[in-house]
Amino acid sequence: MPNSVGVMTEIREFHIAVDEADVEELKFRLARTRWTDQMPGAGSAYGDDVAKVQEMARYWAEEFDWRAVERRLNSFPQFVTEIDGTNVHFLHVRSENPDALPLLLIHGWPGSIMEFVDVIEHLREEFHLVIPSIPGFGFSGPTVEQGWHSGRIGKAFAELMARLGYERYGVHGNDAGSLIGPEIGRADPEHAAGIHVTQIFSFPSGDPAEMEGLTDDDYRRLGVLQNFYENLSGFQKLQQARPQNVAFALAESPAGQLAWTMQLMGEPAVTRDFLLANVSIYWFTRTAGSSARLYYEDAHREDSPTEPTTVPIGVAVFADDFQTIRRFAERDHRNLVHWSEFDTGGHYSGHDAPELLAGDLKVFFAKM
Repeated sequence: MPNSVGVMTEIREFHIAVDEADVEELKFRLARTRWTDQMPGAGSAYGDDVAKVQEMARYWAEEFDWRAVERRLNSFPQFVTEIDGTNVHFLHVRSENPDALPLLLIHGWPGSIMEFVDVIEHLREEFHLVIPSIPGFGFSGPTVEQGWHSGRIGKAFAELMARLGYERYGVHGNDAGSLIGPEIGRADPEHAAGIHVTQIFSFPSGDPAEMEGLTDDDYRRLGVLQNFYENLSGFQKLQQARPQNVAFALAESPAGQLAWTMQLMGEPAVTRDFLLANVSIYWFTRTAGSSARLYYEDAHREDSPTEPTTVPIGVAVFADDFQTIRRFAERDHRNLVHWSEFDTGGHYSGHDAPELLAGDLKVFFAKM
């Protein structure tokens, strides 16, 4: 149905049903992968170990059950709507409590809505859950025009919550979702009750005064960030500069898509089935290239905000994840009202520490 200015606002039911021919083609391609060589004894020094990727590819082709993933996702109500010229797919799990707070859960890259499947049962009593696929990712499908940066996505998600009739709602974000979440607070402060994230990507500005008084723990966190920058951030630099270049390879080779994902999402941090569910979603929806463009769009955005956010923000820092430094977070977010530290859990806490994440969300939004 169009609104008064002719913009489509229809919300349509959605059901995942990958063609069997696509499942068989995936297995066919995996069986015929032309593998790269590897330096003897190098292990993972140059990147993911070939033998490790080969074993994961074998498991993907021979043992992984995509249909089980479909059944699990299809057990939740799913919908799709068009916002600002692009499709937005989302799970919508309503609480039996009519007074529950609506809660928007935003995934990252190379994740998907799978990041939050394990936490749904821990949250659905107290929250109406809205779990969208970021535009350009997964079942939202590729974006078809330039400019889909975190700010524009934040506005689209604020429109989604309005379209669902939610006048007051909370937001949680992980990874890219931790960037998009605060953008919702900027775009829709009248309705966003609070923003909860698992990372705040605030770094030293270069001013020596900012470094005065940092604790030993702050320097430990800086070391974690420096290690990531020096050893694990190659994907980010490429996707910020030339995302289309890697897209050709990822669209052609499932083994390439697998290895590209495993550099940031692999055992023992996550289970094999969780990893392959995410990789399969990218493969079947052909969104490797369009999802990578988010890095380019954010790096080339002309209207990047320069002022601190003011919406209430909370952060949960998990042991084996990005280590937010509070001093820099408070510099960029004036209303940081909640801070939790956990001695377990990783980057995908909704998967590997769902009870801890759910508990922290309940504590934070009880304050709101």
